[in-house]
Amino acid sequence: MSTPSPSPFASLPPGPCYAVIFSSCRSSEDDAGYAAAADRMVELAAAQPGFLGVESARGADGFGITVSYWASEAAIAAWRRHAEHTAAREQGRARWYEAFELRVARVERAYGSTPR
Repeated sequence: MSTPSPSPFASLPPGPCYAVIFSSCRSSEDDAGYAAAADRMVELAAAQPGFLGVESARGADGFGITVSYWASEAAIAAWRRHAEHTAAREQGRARWYEAFELRVARVERAYGSTPR
């Protein structure tokens, strides 16, 4: 199990993993409820077996992308079935998002650089 790091970058294993890419346009409805639910989903996901990390950004125009990383497709499926996550998805569709897209991808490799 992994916990969210203070870095904005998820810490990933050297081998393959999976990314769930959630792109969305926020509605103007219920900002406080959305923020609380988003924080709770990150906290809850971090406690799930197979969770590796998360990266998220949202612009002033309401468009955002959240990428969560998972050890396996089975871990993603288990997260999708989690009751509290299911309830949050339903709220999102009904109130918080004007539109969204979800994509699942296998990450074959990852690399980057660190500040000097």
